[in-house]
Amino acid sequence: MTRELAERIRAAASERGWTVTTAESCTGGMVSAALTDVAGSSSIFERGFVTYSNKAKTEMLGVTPSALDAYGAVSEEVARKMAEGALHEANAQFAVAISGIAGPGGSEHKPEGRVCFAVAGPGGISAETIEFGAIGRAEVRAAATEHALRLIAAALDREALSRT
Repeated sequence: MTRELAERIRAAASERGWTVTTAESCTGGMVSAALTDVAGSSSIFERGFVTYSNKAKTEMLGVTPSALDAYGAVSEEVARKMAEGALHEANAQFAVAISGIAGPGGSEHKPEGRVCFAVAGPGGISAETIEFGAIGRAEVRAAATEHALRLIAAALDREALSRT
């Protein structure tokens, strides 16, 4: 399913001359890898950001230390800032951001399997949190990657419809 989603994203963005970027934490570049596994992806994907640490989120995406202190890295607020920063830094039309706790571990307030997503584009920015549960590190990362691709595809579809 991941490959099909990536191909759908490539086709939809390429048809309209749009570019996509990523800001990834817990997925460590898996969304970027999925997008670039598709032939022709260079027409829609120039760069992505793997910002695993808070320092990287600040330096590469402009997430403020005060936002990280107030909300924590695994929050919709920080995911929004990551998406906005990636959109700006990559000069892209669409960005997806992912930050979560793949495991093992977590806490009472931020359990294993919690992943926050944000998508930014011409139509604005939205964020959501998905609780994948303690299904295992690899499984959380794979599920988060697929979900992020679905979010990008949906954002592309919405924008295409709004312009018709």
